[in-house]
Amino acid sequence: MPLQALPLPPSELGESPFWHPLEKRLYWCDIAGFAVNAWEPGSGHTWQWKMPSEPGCCAPSVHGKIVIGLRTGFYHLDCATGALACLASLPADAHDPRLLRLNDGQCDTAGRFWAGSMITPRTHAGAALWRLDCTSGRCVLDRMAGDNFTANGLAFSPDNRWMYWSNTPEHRIDRFAFDAASGRIGDRQPWVHFPRKIPGEPYGGRPDGASVDVHGNYWVAMYEGAGILQLAPSGEVLQRIATPVQCPTMVCFGDDDLRTLYITSARAGRPASECEAAIPAGSLLRLRVDVPGLPVNFFRPG
Repeated sequence: MPLQALPLPPSELGESPFWHPLEKRLYWCDIAGFAVNAWEPGSGHTWQWKMPSEPGCCAPSVHGKIVIGLRTGFYHLDCATGALACLASLPADAHDPRLLRLNDGQCDTAGRFWAGSMITPRTHAGAALWRLDCTSGRCVLDRMAGDNFTANGLAFSPDNRWMYWSNTPEHRIDRFAFDAASGRIGDRQPWVHFPRKIPGEPYGGRPDGASVDVHGNYWVAMYEGAGILQLAPSGEVLQRIATPVQCPTMVCFGDDDLRTLYITSARAGRPASECEAAIPAGSLLRLRVDVPGLPVNFFRPG
């Protein structure tokens, strides 16, 4: 299968795709569109749930629900009724919703939901990494790291030794030693740096959302770089996949064999030439790849 655009309306800011293995559906957020979407390839059916604020990230939960990071905190969405229930609000002394909102996030194998925030305007590195743990029956929210502008690229290695986290405007991916049993992280370590934009010179983009395959390779969307990079655990670039959209935002592995790479992209703020192209900005793309990805981790509410 060559890289193709799905027969779906473009998103303003597509993000956080995941493949639901039980429902056989692809879910994703449209952050700037204030919506969570789902598409069922088998039937072509689509669903949309409007949100009260920007949904920065989402992940599957149990009993037909998904967990979502909104501007002010973490919520459970009942997909059958559309009802939202607050799981945890971000503390006002550490998260000013006038400047900050949640952005990229994923669950770990124990069922905790991790989400990073982003700050606007970028006057200081006030964005943080939050961990929501409801596995004991009550929800506990902890601030795990800070010093970020736009948190992205959250992913876990197959052996649970590493957690990846990027600072998109700084063109840098970091990683932390990770303990899946306790949910603790070690010291932050720079992993991969990318060249910044220089006027008049080719630009490869900056690291946005990511996913990991079964061999531990890190697949990252390069925002404004019109491509996806596959990075080895060493940080070496194994391959670059060109995309017909300038701003891919995140990838996930889907379908029954987890060998279809789904790619979200951004439309908001892009020029008319991109929005009116044959494959317009904001399209959702897919491509068959040689190596399968890891299955999505489910949120465990206790």
